[in-house]
Amino acid sequence: MKNLFAILSMLLFVSATAFAQEPATPASEEATGGPIMTFETMEVDYGVIEQGSDPYRFFSFTNTGDAPLLITSAKGSCGCTVPTYPQQAIAPGETGEIKVRYDTNRIGKFTKTVTLTTNETESRRVLRIRGEVEKKPEEPAAIPESTGGF
Repeated sequence: MKNLFAILSMLLFVSATAFAQEPATPASEEATGGPIMTFETMEVDYGVIEQGSDPYRFFSFTNTGDAPLLITSAKGSCGCTVPTYPQQAIAPGETGEIKVRYDTNRIGKFTKTVTLTTNETESRRVLRIRGEVEKKPEEPAAIPESTGGF
């Protein structure tokens, strides 16, 4: 009985070591080649602006990787946020910009996102815009009427 138990234990040990997997290489040791999108900032603050103000803001970036960068889509978090992005590949070392238009006729504070899909290892990037739109001051309707005397 002891011999049977010893043989089974030995078979279990041999089969476990034969099918063991190699440890995964940590991400820091893996090859990091490919495009890398490096932004000057990931958030743009419009500040406090007047209704109907300039709706455009820009996110500048550089491809700091070693392969061409492709942006396949850019989507705003709602219809009031419309991004525009380069359609052509951005070569290593070159710069580009994401142009974002926010509907500045909407009164109040806002925080919106733009989600980019690229050919980077981490294929999704999220940019943020925020600010506050204040109502435009009303202009007088007309010159007041004269009441007679000077």
